[in-house]
Formats: sequence, structure tokens, C-alpha cells
Amino acid sequence: MFGRTKTELPTRDTALRGRDRRPFGVGDRHLVLGTPIEAEVPEGFEEVVVGLGCFWGEEKTFWEVDGVWSTSVGYAGGVTPNPTYEEVCSGRTGHAEVVRVVYDPSKVSFEQLLKVFWENHDPTQGMRQGNDRGTQYRSVILTTTPEQQEQAEKSRAAYQQSLTGRGYGEITTVIAPLEEYWYAEDYHQQYLVKNPFGYCPLHATGVEYAG
Repeated sequence: MFGRTKTELPTRDTALRGRDRRPFGVGDRHLVLGTPIEAEVPEGFEEVVVGLGCFWGEEKTFWEVDGVWSTSVGYAGGVTPNPTYEEVCSGRTGHAEVVRVVYDPSKVSFEQLLKVFWENHDPTQGMRQGNDRGTQYRSVILTTTPEQQEQAEKSRAAYQQSLTGRGYGEITTVIAPLEEYWYAEDYHQQYLVKNPFGYCPLHATGVEYAG
């Protein structure tokens, strides 16, 4: 790993090996919504996994959306199985900090969730958000259906036009099908409920997503 920085993704050969089992618990019930944290998607509901930087504040952003059934924070988009927070922060797992959003599409559309996503961070910053630097802070949308994938890609093109008009550069958000989601440690789940004065600022551009 000589010469690597935390802003360069590892390869499968250089990533940490991980483990067969998760070495920690994640809690039982969502402290705000009252729903299970580790839950299968209920029939008729959908899920999407998104990364917008520090996952503490972003989870709160999504659990406040009407129609969202449950949220949790975790790690995705990388290589290492069952990673720990310290391993993700090392830059040697390839994972991003992400929020798993399970929602009722009869109450909130995927398009509305995309609006929340785009408007609550700066998707042009690459491997960082604000002063938080590293591969774990990159912008990602990890989809679970072909329809989500298509809609997310269209939304990226539309938001790029709006950002360009305001002087921003190219969007670096990766949009790809979800391969694996690894839950984060219990103390990260609903962190800002457990730590109401916790520091996790948003880095929004102030540019509206018009769809």
C-alpha cells in the first residue's frame, strides 16, 4: 500500500480481507421510526442505498421524509466483507458510508428521494465532502431495480445541467446496481438521536433539483 492515499480506491488484491461474520451488533429497532433496523423489504416497498458523505446526518435527512419506512447506515460499494468503521476509514476496504432507505412508493416516489439526494450534498467533489476526505465520503446511488437505475441516470444528467448553469463542475456520483450492503455498528445507527449535538454538517450546493 506504499504511496496510496485515502482518496484512491483499493483493488481486490490490495483491499483488506475482512471476515465471514459481522463482529458487532446493529441494534433492534429504529429509534425514530420504530421499525426493524435489519429487515427484509416489505411486500410492495422498495429500497435504495445512497452515499452523500458522513452518514450520520444523511440518515436523519432521509428518516424525516414522509413515506420512508426505515433507514440504517452501513458500508457499500467496496470489496471487504463485514468491514468495521475503522477499516472503512482506513481507505483499504473501498466502501462508501451509505444510508439504506426502505420506502413505500405509494407515499413517496423514487424521484422525490432523488431530489433529497441531490439537494443535500455536493456531488461534484469526488472523494470528499467538505473537509471530510477519503473514499468513504464519495457520492453514490446503489440501485435495486432496473427502473431505479434508469431514473437515477436521467436525474444525474438533469442535475448536471442545473449545476453547470451555476458554475459547478462535473458530477462524480457513481450510479450502479447494489451488490452488497454491510450494516454499520450499533453506535452509528440513528447517531444524531443518540448524540443530538453530534457534528455532521451537510454540504449542499443550494442548487435546486427540478427533475
